[in-house]
Amino acid sequence: MLIGLMRPVETTSVDVEAADLAAVQTQLALQKPQGFDLISAPVKMIKGASTLKATGTFARRDQIQQIDADDMDALLAKVPEGWQLLNVRDAS
Repeated sequence: MLIGLMRPVETTSVDVEAADLAAVQTQLALQKPQGFDLISAPVKMIKGASTLKATGTFARRDQIQQIDADDMDALLAKVPEGWQLLNVRDAS
């Protein structure tokens, strides 16, 4: 028997502008939804301006569920739409 852990795949993005990287980080922290983690925030200089622009992408990390199955195909078939399989271990 195999046991798998999975979590929902949900992301959201927000655009921020600021004068420096510290202010970009502060604005992104203020925009972070509950239960989400910042996973990406590429920063660009705005042409002709003295500000930085970043698009922060947040992913939900607050829910994990365990599923059991007899084999890998059965385990994958049990992963609901919108969820991601995190790991698999042999229960025997």
